[in-house]
Amino acid sequence: MAIRIETDGEILVKGPAVMLGYKNRPEATAEMIGDGWLKTGDMGFVDADGFLTITDRKKDLLKTSGGKYIAPLPIESQLENDRYVKASLVVGDQRPFVVALIVPDWEALRADTGLQGDPAALVVDPTLIARFSKTVDEVNTGLASFESVKYFALTDRDFTEAEGELTPTLKKKRRVIVEHFAGQIEAMYASHKR
Repeated sequence: MAIRIETDGEILVKGPAVMLGYKNRPEATAEMIGDGWLKTGDMGFVDADGFLTITDRKKDLLKTSGGKYIAPLPIESQLENDRYVKASLVVGDQRPFVVALIVPDWEALRADTGLQGDPAALVVDPTLIARFSKTVDEVNTGLASFESVKYFALTDRDFTEAEGELTPTLKKKRRVIVEHFAGQIEAMYASHKR
């Protein structure tokens, strides 16, 4: 199997295991396959040792209002490497810069630090915000300026399947989460204008 990376970062594959096309659907085939190369819809790169790394799904890429494409999954993964970050969502599609929603792992924070109080009140606690600000700063050190997280907001609850924010396989439904947390997201962008 041959692998090629398009200029936009999309992974293309070619070989005997690749389908020839969709049955009775020439338009769909032409959209997905060109010169025998199948567009996978995955974004990634081949490293110096020849290993393929998939970084995100093409449909999940964010495009800032400045025209820059950002893969949110690697940024979210880095944020979620922090013991006290249960989940995160990077936002920036058609926006001037990137912001993030961060779901603290309230249980881990309580167990390790003795933190007390209602999460709804704790999300604005200056000490807690300063602690998560260090995490965001660490993640930003490895990012280009256009993809770095400029602002973040802590949420008092996790993203859930019951709220329609996660699929049954626990993948984030970005559009739904953005709708449900629109107030916090808009507040981050509004704070920039002050």
